[in-house]
Amino acid sequence: MPNLPSASPTGTAADTVATVPAARTEPAARTDLAALAADAAAQAPDLAALRHRLHRVPEIGLHLPVTQALVLEALDGLDLEITTGTGLSSVVAVLRGDAPGLAVLLRGDMDALPVTEDSGEEFTSGHPGVMHACGHDLHVAGLVGAARLLAARRSEIAGSVVLMFQPGEEGDGGAEIMIEEGVLDAAGERVVAAYGVHVTSALLPAGVLSSRAGTLLAAADSVHVTLHGRGGHGSQPHLAQDPVPVSAEIVLALQTAVTRQFDVFDPVVVTVGRITAGTTNNVIPSEARLEATVRSFSPGARVRAREAVERVCAGVAAAHGLGVEVDYRPGYPVTSNDAAEVDRAEALAHELFGADGFVRADVPMSGAEDFSYVLEQVGGAYLMLGATPVGVDPRTAPFNHSAQARFADEALVTGPAILAALALDRLADAHG
Repeated sequence: MPNLPSASPTGTAADTVATVPAARTEPAARTDLAALAADAAAQAPDLAALRHRLHRVPEIGLHLPVTQALVLEALDGLDLEITTGTGLSSVVAVLRGDAPGLAVLLRGDMDALPVTEDSGEEFTSGHPGVMHACGHDLHVAGLVGAARLLAARRSEIAGSVVLMFQPGEEGDGGAEIMIEEGVLDAAGERVVAAYGVHVTSALLPAGVLSSRAGTLLAAADSVHVTLHGRGGHGSQPHLAQDPVPVSAEIVLALQTAVTRQFDVFDPVVVTVGRITAGTTNNVIPSEARLEATVRSFSPGARVRAREAVERVCAGVAAAHGLGVEVDYRPGYPVTSNDAAEVDRAEALAHELFGADGFVRADVPMSGAEDFSYVLEQVGGAYLMLGATPVGVDPRTAPFNHSAQARFADEALVTGPAILAALALDRLADAHG
């Protein structure tokens, strides 16, 4: 690991971000990417140790005090301007270069999942029922690694880098809250680009990056439907209004709506994951409830999907004389990449890691991400990073969110290097 600056001021969200010092020197023209890759490899063992510490103490949601404390400890000594959140336990750290310029943002999410770990790792979760099953422990360690690489290259930076350590990605919308608390303007002006990396425990070999221009990840909304009928005896359904077969008809009608009303090249996915009704076999219940997830890959399809779901539920219920309540809850929007920033990431990955270091994704993934809120306001790129354990087939390995998911520490070379390289390259472009 390269020698790093010392002295790290820390504070709270109420602290005012320091102004940029007036005295600056001209930065170097371009970063030596071979040296960057070598430094990334050299620091990887330390980052793996940090990742293992994080993995043992997973936390869920917006308030992650133990994780936040470990992040602050890991950043100590890097001469950063640090603030912490008020509505969530976020950490925002601004790294100032040795010359003035624009600002870019790098993001790592920190929260875990309510999953009981069954991975067999030596550093398994010490919190029962909670696991870093989506690899966010690698995201945190990777962003710390990027911060260290950048701090050692402060003289090459014209501008600032905002480091966004975010809680609450797994359904709590932490990115949106951090935007409201000012993360995009933490450097004193709006960032001009934003980058993030997400590891996968399958699909890609360890260390291989992948992304695509435009839509990378889907929008994810949810719908909660309540059917109101009239209960009765199971032997006399004509004297009741049975919501159970109507709920089954709605499930089938939603699938037909998806296949007959939407372009196969701009698809929508509707999955009913939960149906509840009744208490025993011979009682017709008065109510039935359905819960579904709705995935879409463009803003237009997302609007039409909501209209279709609401129309189908209301129409089927009305056809059978039942009342219905449709509670449609918008979730994360489409995650859309800027084409030029994906080109930048691909070029840097090839230079850092060779011809096999980056592969273009042919189609989007149907998962969702709240980094989409950042990319709605700032051009940038979100990248997938293979972390399939070495020797395991990426095609059959347990995927993210599985209790058996395992992630390769080898990704802690690639992740920090590409994040640091993206920041350096984008700021060098801006400096001219």
